[in-house]
Amino acid sequence: MPLSIHGYAAHSATAPLGAHQFERRDPRPDDVVIDILYCGVCHTDIHQARNEWGRSVYPIVPGHEIVGRVSAVGREVSKFKVGDTVGVGCLVDSCQHCASCNAGLEQYCEEGATWTYNSVDRHDGLRTFGGYSERIVVSDKFVVSISDRLDLKAAAPLLCAGITTWSPLRHWNIGKGSKVAVVGLGGLGHMGLKFAKAMGADVTLFTRTPGKEAEARRLGADHVVLSTDPKQMAAVARRFDFILDTVPSPHDLNPYLNTLSLNGVHCLVGLLEPIEPPVQAGMVVLGRRSIAGSAIGGIAETQEMLDFCAEHGIVSDIEVIDMQEINEAYERVLKSDVRYRFVIDIASLKRAG
Repeated sequence: MPLSIHGYAAHSATAPLGAHQFERRDPRPDDVVIDILYCGVCHTDIHQARNEWGRSVYPIVPGHEIVGRVSAVGREVSKFKVGDTVGVGCLVDSCQHCASCNAGLEQYCEEGATWTYNSVDRHDGLRTFGGYSERIVVSDKFVVSISDRLDLKAAAPLLCAGITTWSPLRHWNIGKGSKVAVVGLGGLGHMGLKFAKAMGADVTLFTRTPGKEAEARRLGADHVVLSTDPKQMAAVARRFDFILDTVPSPHDLNPYLNTLSLNGVHCLVGLLEPIEPPVQAGMVVLGRRSIAGSAIGGIAETQEMLDFCAEHGIVSDIEVIDMQEINEAYERVLKSDVRYRFVIDIASLKRAG
């Protein structure tokens, strides 16, 4: 029988999120049923809830940074058992046979990944609903193990903010001797600093806000550069092998490109809109520099990241909220008034409101 679930949903682009009851599918033989403990709040949740990308189908139950415990498994499931601590990130299915899927990069599925919410299940055609809810049903191929050595509530944002920054750092072989800069100090940027430092890189934070040096160094930065100061920018010309750009809104890339060394890479992980102002091609051509992009990560590399985090004691810096505080949290995210990620205590759903 389908599972009746309590959660929070957006019912239109302008309505606040509120309590919502819906059905999860009857578990399939390869499914894992997860009682959700915590769910992170990603800026993508706001984009989708408010139809800022023009693709929202209501009602939407957001949430793709999910940590919980297994409460049931299908008869074909062997790698998880009841009681296991697990996670679910941004995707819950893919075609599993294209070149990207065969390479373990399901997020780039050539037939289109099935996203954790506001997507369509490729088997039954039903809408997917996310982690602002008490329970979720997911194919075992898209569930990852989470070590109980980690603070589970602070581990939740690793399922999006963490893997979004881990994947490009691993792909471009960041390690000892690498000179890495991170643009922006938010939910993504603070994870980029932690990972790059733990990988052995020399790490710099680019920021537009004076006074962030102590905080940046606490998170792993060796240096802080005020990107609005021409003298500071000139002092780091041709310095960096890799720039991880986490800024989610259009911004001028040209000053940063000048800080890349020969063959340097400027990787966008936060921006989906057109690049404005235009990039000066000479900045790229005359240094054999690259502008690249990266989206979350595949299931195997997400597991690799979580294992690395358990080994090195890395989690997100968070503020825990009740589900009933989600609309206020959205407004605070838009004001950058959180260090650095909100996480919902799903137990709060049991309270009225």
